[in-house]
Amino acid sequence: MEYKKIHSCLNNCILYRNEFEDLRRCSMCDLSRYKVKVGQKEYNDEVTKEGPLAKVVWYLSIISRLKCLFATTYDAKIHRWHVDDRKIDGLRRLIYKEFLEFVKESRNLRLGLVTNGMNPFGNLSSNHSSLPILLMIYNLPPVLCMERKYMMLSMMIFGPKQPGNDIDVYLNPLIEDLKLLWDE
Repeated sequence: MEYKKIHSCLNNCILYRNEFEDLRRCSMCDLSRYKVKVGQKEYNDEVTKEGPLAKVVWYLSIISRLKCLFATTYDAKIHRWHVDDRKIDGLRRLIYKEFLEFVKESRNLRLGLVTNGMNPFGNLSSNHSSLPILLMIYNLPPVLCMERKYMMLSMMIFGPKQPGNDIDVYLNPLIEDLKLLWDE
C-alpha cells in the first residue's frame, strides 16, 4: 500500500503540505519544524535546512485500498449486503432520514472513523505516543464489519503528544481523498 510521510507542527497547528510545504517554522505558533538539539534553546534554521523532524504523520491513501477491496467479485457483492440481504425491521435509521440521495445509490460506502491513542512503550510517563486512525466499512454484514481485512488504517500520528481536540488538522488528507471519491 502506498503511504505519505507528512510533517506536522509539534503543537498540532498545521501540516507541512500544500501551501505550508516549504515552511521551516509554523505560521501559527512560530515553532520550528525540527527537533531542538539538547543544549540549544532553538533549532538553528540558518545552519541547516534538514534535521530530525519534530512530528510526523503517516497517511495511507484509502483510494488504493478501496480499489483492492472492489477488485474481487465476492468483496464487491458483500458491500451491497445492506441493500440485498439486510433484514428489514421497519425501523428507519438516521442515514435513511437525513441523506436520502446518498441511500438511493446502493454502491455508496458508509464509513465510520475510529481512533484510540496508545503508548507504545507501556509507560504512562513516556514522552512518546502513537495515534492510529481507522476507517470501518458499515455496508458489510455485522459479522464482517470488525474483521481485519475490512478495517482500513488510514493514518498513524507519531509524536511526543497526541493531538487531542486538534485532530481535525490531521484529517485534512483523508477528507480530501473522500471528496475526490465523492466527486469522481
